[in-house]
Amino acid sequence: MKPRPLTGAITALATPFSGKDVAFGDLKRLVEHQIRGGIDGIVPVGTTGESPTLTSEEHMDVIRATIEFARGRVPVIAGTGSNSTAEALEYTKLSDEAGADAVLVVTPYYNKPSQEGLFRHYSAIAEATDLPIILYSVPARCGVEIGVPLVERLRSKYSHVRWIKEAGGSVDRVDQMKRAMGDDIIVLSGDDSLTLAFMASGAEGVISVASNLLPREVTRLVRLAQQNDFARAAKLHERLYPLFKALFIEPSPVPLKAALARAKIIGSDAVRLPLCTMERANRAVLARAVDALRR
Repeated sequence: MKPRPLTGAITALATPFSGKDVAFGDLKRLVEHQIRGGIDGIVPVGTTGESPTLTSEEHMDVIRATIEFARGRVPVIAGTGSNSTAEALEYTKLSDEAGADAVLVVTPYYNKPSQEGLFRHYSAIAEATDLPIILYSVPARCGVEIGVPLVERLRSKYSHVRWIKEAGGSVDRVDQMKRAMGDDIIVLSGDDSLTLAFMASGAEGVISVASNLLPREVTRLVRLAQQNDFARAAKLHERLYPLFKALFIEPSPVPLKAALARAKIIGSDAVRLPLCTMERANRAVLARAVDALRR
């Protein structure tokens, strides 16, 4: 089977909970909501999916269930990153066996490896699978960035390492990578609020939090940018921007889950400690941002 493009509007799925357990019925409804909204791909068990607090068994159960629910209609990009290379390898191997289309591999967090350590980490994963690998650089959460020279080094050695989710908050990074590698690197925004700016500099889409709630609108924003219709894209971005910011008024995915539960897309806004449910004042800010989009 020919690999499907890993570009456009891709959703970093939330993992719904019911009490102490994963709510697989809600997960199925969330996947259907994405596909009905025209989304280009889905990522189970990334940061938005609360991967740090899922057990290893839950981690793979969510990936397998997402693949089952998607039924091949959109690519499923399994979140297989870990701060343990051995664990990341295991998640990647099992996701490949389960039928994932690609993997998203975040930089190891807390142990803060050097650039050489990161090269060896990603090399070990790249040599263990033929699946497309999306690098994921998010220094605010992990304390380490994938340097542009390292992206070049990995890209030159491994043909299936051609994508990066860039969540460092810098448009300059897009320019640097595109200048260094051109079409050999596909950059995906890791921040909804920067999608338009990133795509104006050569990025090819977003791995989005907001699209959990509004897949159709986020997809529309990306389509307009892909068509170089930046005038209309800017107007849509301006309309969506208050929601983009409100979804991060508290640590993600806390506000997202509150919005999804309020919209009755999932049954509960439960998150796992050390995350906790939203404060009342912030709920009001989020509600105003969501309600403004209905006018």
